[in-house]
Amino acid sequence: MKPLLQTLRALLTFQKGRPVAVLILLWTCSLSVLSELTLPGGISQYSGLFTRPFSSGRQLLFDGYQKSSPRERQSQPVTIVAIDEASLAAIGQWPWPRDQLAELINAIGAYQPAAVGLDMYMPEYDQTSPDKVAAALPPATDPAIAEALSKLPQHEALLAEALFNTPSVLGAAGFDFETYTTRSGLVTTPVVEQGHSSQPHVRHFPAVLASLPELQSAAWGQAILSVDLDFGVVRRIPLISSIGDTLVPGLAMEMFRVATGSEAVIATADERGVTSVSVADLAVPTQPGGDVWLHFAEAATSSGRYLSAAKLLSGEADPELLAGKLVLLGLTGFGLNDMRTTALGELVPGIEIQAQLIESLFDGRFIQRPWWIKWTEIGGILSLGLLLVWFIPRTESPLAHFLQTVPRAYLWITLGLNAALAGLGLLAFIHLGLLFDVASTFIIFSAVIGSLVSSALIELDKVSKAREAEAQARKEERLRISGLLQSATLTSTHGSELQSPWLKHRLQQDQALQAEFQLLDTSQQRLVHLCLGSTDGADECLPALDEALAHHADTADAEQQDTALRFLTALCDREPDSAP
Repeated sequence: MKPLLQTLRALLTFQKGRPVAVLILLWTCSLSVLSELTLPGGISQYSGLFTRPFSSGRQLLFDGYQKSSPRERQSQPVTIVAIDEASLAAIGQWPWPRDQLAELINAIGAYQPAAVGLDMYMPEYDQTSPDKVAAALPPATDPAIAEALSKLPQHEALLAEALFNTPSVLGAAGFDFETYTTRSGLVTTPVVEQGHSSQPHVRHFPAVLASLPELQSAAWGQAILSVDLDFGVVRRIPLISSIGDTLVPGLAMEMFRVATGSEAVIATADERGVTSVSVADLAVPTQPGGDVWLHFAEAATSSGRYLSAAKLLSGEADPELLAGKLVLLGLTGFGLNDMRTTALGELVPGIEIQAQLIESLFDGRFIQRPWWIKWTEIGGILSLGLLLVWFIPRTESPLAHFLQTVPRAYLWITLGLNAALAGLGLLAFIHLGLLFDVASTFIIFSAVIGSLVSSALIELDKVSKAREAEAQARKEERLRISGLLQSATLTSTHGSELQSPWLKHRLQQDQALQAEFQLLDTSQQRLVHLCLGSTDGADECLPALDEALAHHADTADAEQQDTALRFLTALCDREPDSAP
């Protein structure tokens, strides 16, 4: 473990940490790009271990944009006829007989809506239909009863007639696998393609759960209701999908087609993917997969669009809620509908998602993340990141001076830079409807600056330890000399202990002498102690010098002896204080 740590420290301090910081910059940028690519299942699962922080952070950031600035409703083109708790209490449990559903659709059609979209699918026959009841009668039943039942209108026929008489669109659910109730296609008006083919880029379903063929034929259109969740949250909705080899529109676009009387929904694509989906004079810019980011409004502002089916059937509906409107019919009763979590963190019925999409398209409020925006982000990150790698380790720059003098400067720079970018991202979202990924920027810059800080700290630690070692050596030398002065004891070359209280007293009383003594090197100071080891006063000082130098001449060279002699002479010539 220790060799590994030493290797890491060496790598982090090589060239002031710049090579490691550049590698981290390139690696994290690659992960950020990889996190937005559509990869095969096995590769995606493996790469997700590394890209999850980028994808999760990005989604949380975009949700934060929406929570900071939810969409404000400018119009109310949509009304939801809700099969709610009150409707179930008044009419009965779900599913209702198809003749009852036909009556409800006829009631909606009486108000001349622009289009009616059914957020439901009916793949099986109604077992309460008279012909089905007649077929299920016991053999002993009077044949006249069965004959009378068979002459009554079938429920599917009644519902088909209601769908035909009303500008209706039936919903269907895409499946990734086949079951006994799924089909391989829909009776629908195909999407017209312009430019490149959209098929390779859109969401593909090999099977579909749709309504009965006679109901599909009677309705004015068919549409896909399926929405892929992103970490359990609805953020994007497909405007077109693929069932087998056929492009099929989403519910919102098909309702617009029926309402405007257009011949088809048009998908425009280039080599990168779908660029827009249009119908009549409405052109919606899309992501390359033919889907759109939905800008959500708060659910509390949507309560006015709901109309209970029970009120409608009892004749209590406000005509303004239905006439000329795009009407959605679906379940909202608890336990019957599919509840979805929006980017605002609100739990709403699935039909509310479709209503918000229609409303957003009608108001022209699109939020986008075009293909070029990722490369713009990466280009900016690389440019700014390389500047940081170059300037931060420079010890002579004003930035380096700021980093060295201001406490936690690295932290403040990182937070300030990312806060500024987040503010710009929020402004771009509010005013331009663009989604800039500042979360990846935060992760990348934090990693790069963290690497440079680590390198600087290791280098500072190395310098600090060297200075501490040097200071410790000086301290030990001063302590050794101080100890000699305080105790005035030395072990001579012959092993005898030399003591000079007089020298200690003289140095303590005369600061000038003490300063001169400190200027002597170790050998010179040792020679002084040897010369004065047995001296008890100034009268014994000078006579002892010649004898001491003769006995201890080998402890210093001639120049050192001369310096020590000059100090000793000055010491003995000065007016001595009284001995201690």
